[in-house]
Amino acid sequence: MASVWEGLRSTTRSLVERALQSSGAPAVTPPARGEARPYDARADWELSCLLAALDERSAEAGGSLDAEQSRELFRMADTTALVLQGQTQSAEVFAQLVARAHRLHDYARIDQLADTLAARFAPSEICELARSNDAVVRALGQEALAQAPTAVLIGLLADPVDSEIARDALERQAAEYGSEDARRVVQILEQADAAEDEL
Repeated sequence: MASVWEGLRSTTRSLVERALQSSGAPAVTPPARGEARPYDARADWELSCLLAALDERSAEAGGSLDAEQSRELFRMADTTALVLQGQTQSAEVFAQLVARAHRLHDYARIDQLADTLAARFAPSEICELARSNDAVVRALGQEALAQAPTAVLIGLLADPVDSEIARDALERQAAEYGSEDARRVVQILEQADAAEDEL
């Protein structure tokens, strides 16, 4: 764990340190209206590794730590998770955060994470989540896609990797949400499938 901490860039380490000092306040403040904040994929990766190391140490520690040390370890892990939650745009990190919250039975945190999907993640990242082996992550991804604008899903139909997931989401929009646009697209796709089968 110490080696992971030492391996962090100073900018990444300062994110966690500031969050720890702020005693549970939001770790990453959203940018002001009109201000774009660049996504730092490397910080995501570093914080993800730190969180994994902290959670692993917490699981291994068992009775070797006293109550205060256990509390501090959990506080640091939870703070790191909050920093990630406030900034990540990576499907892999999102899945890590959801799996952690599920393991801790923190369903409010899962709801918070789900709320960030449509606003922060690219449609292709959400498709990746919808293909996840983790049932909770997969359900969150599928639900986010079912609520996505129909035009976004139509755009994904041309992608050979994401087209099947997009089609499933369109079928849900048509069946469960009564979307006429989605119903028309599904009908066109079914007609194209039927024509292809006849050839």
